[in-house]
Amino acid sequence: MPLRLPDRLPAIDLLKQENIFVMDATRAHSQDIRPLRIVILNLMPLKVTTETDLIRLLSNTPLQMDIAFMKLKSHTPKNTPIEHMMMFYKDFETLSREKFDGMIITGAPVEQMDFEEVNYWDEITQIFSWARTHVTSTLYICWAAQAGLYYHYGIPKYPLEKKMFGIFPQRTLVSQLPIFRGFDDEFMMPHSRHTELRRSDIVADQRLTLIAEGSESGVSMVMARGGREFFVTGHLEYAFDTLDKEYRRDMALGRTDVGLPHNYYRDDDPSKGPLVTWRAHGNLLFSNWINYYVYQETPYNIDEIR
Repeated sequence: MPLRLPDRLPAIDLLKQENIFVMDATRAHSQDIRPLRIVILNLMPLKVTTETDLIRLLSNTPLQMDIAFMKLKSHTPKNTPIEHMMMFYKDFETLSREKFDGMIITGAPVEQMDFEEVNYWDEITQIFSWARTHVTSTLYICWAAQAGLYYHYGIPKYPLEKKMFGIFPQRTLVSQLPIFRGFDDEFMMPHSRHTELRRSDIVADQRLTLIAEGSESGVSMVMARGGREFFVTGHLEYAFDTLDKEYRRDMALGRTDVGLPHNYYRDDDPSKGPLVTWRAHGNLLFSNWINYYVYQETPYNIDEIR
């Protein structure tokens, strides 16, 4: 089944070129189905790229979804046209009066700052708190995962000596969870970060369950509140060329602290292009989250979400 997307959203044409079935709001209104309501708080600088990455994965389910995009009132993005933001995004103040079956909060390029130093920290923590009573299940990604664990559970982040950059193997620790249905015992996950969470902090808090980790990349997935919160430190939503663009950007800037992304290029040769090893599990993760932790758990009357 397709996603219901705002008319003229750039991702619609991009995904149709990939033969992915999406539907604009005008056509979707003719179908008498209660779609799942999913809100995306997109904190990434390149909004259209992140929108497309997430919608690509959300579209790979048999459920119809109504997608809304949330923006912060306390922060103005510099890399996305204001016209795009005005057309497709709504402030938290507006959306806070509504309830949603699922929510995705993305990473942000602020991970090397202390949380409280981020200029929108007060607003985003209001959103974290609001989500607990207005959303059935929330998926926190990368910096948002660190920020959510810090705000809700007091879990700190730690600086890395070298950027965690590339594709790293992860192993499932609680393989019987529905979020891992169809997963192999080991799966690959893209990472691109300068900070980390530590296993000892996670397992010491009985409210949290460490559900996946990598021997090199460390904590990768944490679950809380029976699946109403998932915290993912990597990027299973990444497109095949995201790390390539990041690597070439850093090289053009003369960065010497970032090397070749691990396990990414064929034969570790950028001229040979990326070898995609995470796409299948990325699709599975989002499909399982939508099905088992959103669709199967959310009330038909959305106002009953508590």
